[in-house]
Amino acid sequence: MRETFLEKKDNKNSLLKKNILYLCIERGEHSIASISEAIGASVPTATKLIGELMDEGFMIDLGKSGTSGGRRPSIYGLNPDAGYFIGLQVRNRHVSVAVTDFKGGLISFQDDIPFVMEPKEESISQIAISVREHIDHQGINWNKIMGLGLSLPGRVNPVTGYSNSYSFDNARPISRILEEHLNLHVVLENDSRAMTYGEYLGGGLKEKNMLFVNVSWGLGMGMILDGHLYYGTSGYSGEFGHFPLLDNGQMCRCGKIGCLETGASGSALVRMITEKLNAGRASNLARKFKAEGTVNINDIFAAIKKEDILAIETVEKVGTNLGKGLAGLINIFNPELVVIGGKVAVASGDYLMLPIRTAIKRHVLNIANQDTTIKLSQLKQKAAPIGAALLVRSRMLGIL
Repeated sequence: MRETFLEKKDNKNSLLKKNILYLCIERGEHSIASISEAIGASVPTATKLIGELMDEGFMIDLGKSGTSGGRRPSIYGLNPDAGYFIGLQVRNRHVSVAVTDFKGGLISFQDDIPFVMEPKEESISQIAISVREHIDHQGINWNKIMGLGLSLPGRVNPVTGYSNSYSFDNARPISRILEEHLNLHVVLENDSRAMTYGEYLGGGLKEKNMLFVNVSWGLGMGMILDGHLYYGTSGYSGEFGHFPLLDNGQMCRCGKIGCLETGASGSALVRMITEKLNAGRASNLARKFKAEGTVNINDIFAAIKKEDILAIETVEKVGTNLGKGLAGLINIFNPELVVIGGKVAVASGDYLMLPIRTAIKRHVLNIANQDTTIKLSQLKQKAAPIGAALLVRSRMLGIL
């Protein structure tokens, strides 16, 4: 693993350097005077630390400020070439990989690499192989890779590196096993929180209080509160899908009845359409259903593109259910922004977003809704891998 001052936690200058880098991540480029004021250090100290960061390759001189009149100060910022971070998103049968530079810019992205995650070391070994193949194919110097973030669905403890769904060795968490295979710093994260962080930092958002709702096979959520990713006491915050909102008698995968996920997720979408096809509803999906006895989520997305009435009606029902749940969250958190993402949201677009907005307007308190913006994810399928990569950088800087 590449050793830098980033691994030193008890050195005052190292902490100040991390603060400078975080300042540049959060607010862009700065003069020495503004950095000095922000980190609470004298101008000579700030000048010395910036000089060291430049010598170490983490910062660069961006030239003089464009301010007119008077002596223009030099502006300093992150050096994109200081190193690279890898982000991975593991889904049901695919993995996606993104590589970002030190400034957070996207260098490469590859989606839908065939892969089946199982709770055994062979799966971790295959992830390592896929990562090395991607880096080699991109021609990136492996020695400049600073860390890797792995995004997994389900409950994940980013501190211990364990996944409730995929961990298989009590003595060796998944993060440590992957570190052994790749000789890199590895951070494990829940997919919804990785998407949230990717959208927040990688999407260039300005809002410091935002909710990200991940509408995929399940239903999850991430929260940015006062500019920081919120984890909760045990690291399991954001279980929005298991909010007991619906009176539909449906058993959730968690074992409870009436969870929001049973009426507002990809799995709910498939179940509801299957029930209607069984009842004889007309649809472009009927022929496949009659021949095979089943339809999958991608079949439904294809039907939506063909403006299939049954598929659109069912997506709208999902959006209405989701909007009711979001109205409650807006009343509680009063966020500046709610971002809707995940595979179902990206594929459904306005067919999902319009009923969400309608239900929110109907159920939320007007005073809470006035300053809240609702929008679709900007990063779409890139959100989780980009977020996972940026999470590694933040953890190395000690800001999470």
